[in-house]
Amino acid sequence: MIEDMAALHISEADLARDLHAVLEQVRQGSEVVVEQDNRPVAILKPAQQPGRLLSECIALAKAHEEELGYVPTLDDDFGRDMEEIISGRREPLESRWD
Repeated sequence: MIEDMAALHISEADLARDLHAVLEQVRQGSEVVVEQDNRPVAILKPAQQPGRLLSECIALAKAHEEELGYVPTLDDDFGRDMEEIISGRREPLESRWD
């Protein structure tokens, strides 16, 4: 494996030999360029993660409130949007793979 500032470069043969280790590098945030005869054929990079959970947002807002020493006031449009999101919330569908 050749490592440069932007990505790790690996041959197809090395990828096939140690897929588990390469995927662990990707999980750690590395981008891996798979090459054949020094030509890129694929790029492996971490999957886009979903945004924050609503519970995380609430916890961050409470922490921010404690830092400020007062409750921040949201504009009416934002408040209505959040209420609509919360009221329309439903349980996620089960995966077809489960």
